[in-house]
Amino acid sequence: MPAIALTARLRRWYWNQTAAWCVLFRRRDVAIEFYQRMLAQDPRDALALASIGYQYAQLGRKSDALATFDRLVAIAPGDAEVHFNRGFLLQERNDHDGAIAAFRSALAQNPDHDRALYGLALSLIATRRPEEAIAPLKRNTKLQPMSPYGWYQLARVQHSLGRVAETQKILDHLARFEPDVARQLARETRLVAKTLS
Repeated sequence: MPAIALTARLRRWYWNQTAAWCVLFRRRDVAIEFYQRMLAQDPRDALALASIGYQYAQLGRKSDALATFDRLVAIAPGDAEVHFNRGFLLQERNDHDGAIAAFRSALAQNPDHDRALYGLALSLIATRRPEEAIAPLKRNTKLQPMSPYGWYQLARVQHSLGRVAETQKILDHLARFEPDVARQLARETRLVAKTLS
């Protein structure tokens, strides 16, 4: 390997490690500077772009984060995480149609991306498409059976559609492993879980 190529790889490694330490010490602004050095060396560096986008999001610079993930989609269109992160940022901006498209792109790359399924369902609910939200929520609960969030949203959707028996089954299920969430759901639906006291 030529010395120039080795030096470039060592610089990239050093900048990445330094950025990681900056993040650890909550100096995200400095971390971005080191990730930008990586990007200056290779404008198509997906790791550097993803890291910059994530740090922008953590700093509350959501527009910069979204612009970074938009750029990253062109570089890494097959990366489900890129589409998921973009969808999450769009969802935070209440651009639910854009978020739906981004989450679907993530799921096209990884059909088992549980967070993309959940995000898709939330945006479908927000756009008043509860019937469409059921399939991603059911898939999410199969992938994450002990996470109460998918179950809770699925029960709320079923209840909004007048499916009391389905809601009751989910409420009883939640009561067995997440009683606090079950109590909240019971208050909202005015149903009573069989195992709650």
